[in-house]
Amino acid sequence: MSFGRLDRSLGSQPMSDINMTPLIDVMLVLVVIFIITAPLLASSIKLDLPTTDAARAGDAPRSVTVVMDAAGQTYLQDQAVALDELARLLTLSARANPETEVLLRADKVVPYGRIIEVMGAAQKAGLNRIGFVADAPAQAQAVPAAAAPAAKP
Repeated sequence: MSFGRLDRSLGSQPMSDINMTPLIDVMLVLVVIFIITAPLLASSIKLDLPTTDAARAGDAPRSVTVVMDAAGQTYLQDQAVALDELARLLTLSARANPETEVLLRADKVVPYGRIIEVMGAAQKAGLNRIGFVADAPAQAQAVPAAAAPAAKP
């Protein structure tokens, strides 16, 4: 009987290569996310903010209404005032009640800079609660075409 040498297998050897597949998968997912979100970051979106379904009169404990018409005239509680007079009256209102809310109603054509001047006057007076008033859309526009009555021939 002869005894031979038994062959042993060496087993698995450690891999010295890096598996690149998971890294490539993660990078492709990140590229797709970037491609999808990049157009959303653009600031060239046209907005028409003065009409909204959520435009309802709020119940404020105390409020003053500032109106700015298309001609550029400013009104406080339906009385025409200049900007310096508006600042003085808002300061008096803030002294009477610091929690007073300013309801700002501005026409669509009023320049943004003019609105910021009025907001600045209110904030200098100590009134930091400023609400923008908008009109709700007309009910005729809110009715879907399918729900509209059919025209008679």
